[in-house]
Amino acid sequence: MRGIMSALLHPLTLLAIILVGYIFKRTHIFGQRDYRVIQRIVFNLTLPCAIIVSFATREHDNTLLWISLFGLFCGFLPTPFLFWISRKRPVRERAFLMLNGAGFNIGNFCFPVMQGLLGPASLVPGAMFDVGNCVVVSAGNNLLTQRLLHIDPERPLHEQNPGSAPTLPYRKPTDPDARRLARRATLRSIAKGFFTSVPFDTYIIMIVLMLANVHLPQWIPQVLDPVAQANGFCSMLMVGMLMELPSTKLETTEVLRVVLLRIPFAILFALISWYIMPFDDITRKALVMLSLAPTSVFGTLFSDRVLDNARMAGFCMSITAIIGLAAMTGVNILL
Repeated sequence: MRGIMSALLHPLTLLAIILVGYIFKRTHIFGQRDYRVIQRIVFNLTLPCAIIVSFATREHDNTLLWISLFGLFCGFLPTPFLFWISRKRPVRERAFLMLNGAGFNIGNFCFPVMQGLLGPASLVPGAMFDVGNCVVVSAGNNLLTQRLLHIDPERPLHEQNPGSAPTLPYRKPTDPDARRLARRATLRSIAKGFFTSVPFDTYIIMIVLMLANVHLPQWIPQVLDPVAQANGFCSMLMVGMLMELPSTKLETTEVLRVVLLRIPFAILFALISWYIMPFDDITRKALVMLSLAPTSVFGTLFSDRVLDNARMAGFCMSITAIIGLAAMTGVNILL
């Protein structure tokens, strides 16, 4: 009984932090847009520091790069399915589903949860999984959604007169020069999407250093560790600040659609992790937990930019975080 209570203590603490963030917003201690300050702190400071500390303080076997490929596979697989299954829905609903239905909240959610449940060693497979996942959530899924739905990345969707059509109108250029300019613009957009993401850049740098067998001086993780330790608290507080209950039937339906479509993929990826991935029991257990992670915090960022709807993306993340905490705690007890 004491072991079960100990396993539940850390997840309950994280839920309490989410609740505090929500209560502080509702009581106007935090403003409605204050989450953007925490968002910038998390994306540009605490999460990159957590990534650096994880790589610098623990040995990373190059064979674990297979986990990165698995993370990439798990992140990208749902997007074309969500695009197909929502083909008769309005473009705004499709964009919300695709932006929040794929990818995982690893660095901001799984890192603190797994560290509490499995110990610091679990951050190694977590970081390697997030290398592939970060390609999806930091830019890849947003860019793919915009391309498939023909959304102009330079303007919010409501300024593009989306209407009820499943995609925005698009006419492929016929002039060779126009096609060449369109390809260049696309490549610039892709490069900008990836290389302006600080967590993605941090992962790339640390992977290159790992493959080159270059070790950072010990003082660097020592200096960055207090900031890295703040990542879990800041991330969960941000989730609470983002959370808002649906106000219409359509918003409720959108959230339920995201949650219900994520569950089969989570089960599929968890089964692959436990029964197929060729690693030891602890690593496979960590991968099962990673498969149960909630929606990505980047989903709130891109939902805010594209749809001006961070509220419902934040609620999606909160609901899937509660489900994820319960599922990960159960996995820790049963496996």
